[in-house]
Amino acid sequence: MELVLATRNPHKLREFEPLLAPHRVLPLPDDVELPPETGETFAENAAVKARTAAEATGMTAVADDSGIAAAALGGRPGVRSARYAGQNATDEENLAKLLREVPDDDRRVAYVCALACAEPDGRVHTVEGRCEGVLAKEPRGSGGFGYDPAFVPDDRDDGRTMAELTPEEKDAISHRGRAARAFLGWLEDGRP
Repeated sequence: MELVLATRNPHKLREFEPLLAPHRVLPLPDDVELPPETGETFAENAAVKARTAAEATGMTAVADDSGIAAAALGGRPGVRSARYAGQNATDEENLAKLLREVPDDDRRVAYVCALACAEPDGRVHTVEGRCEGVLAKEPRGSGGFGYDPAFVPDDRDDGRTMAELTPEEKDAISHRGRAARAFLGWLEDGRP
């Protein structure tokens, strides 16, 4: 099956290609404009992006909205993870702000990914994946993107950050990997 991925983020496209195999992941056509992420939940944002892409292309579209939630900050930055330090902030600026704000006595964080699939007829199905962990005090590693250099997953006992894992190790435990596997399970069960 061919799936249009409703994102302009090249990192996400590269990450989802192997996660959604054997399905073929296609980039969003240049002429499709995605709506702003104004939802209060990851699922709302993912659904509106997927629906927009499906309507514009006439193809089945998938979209994710994902981010990091810090327990000590009441779940922030949450749906604003990509804009945490400002509308045009870089990954490094967003991470630096989070590292400054998370207190030493509670560094628990979770990566959350909502993955929505929209059909051209308007039907939408959403799944979610989570990865629990702690925030390192300083960034480490050169892999991944976003908050990966400071996210130490609970699933590993070696203390490496997501940015220090191989892509295969990361996919096995990441929020996107878990959401993708839930989505593939839904497809295999003969989506309604």
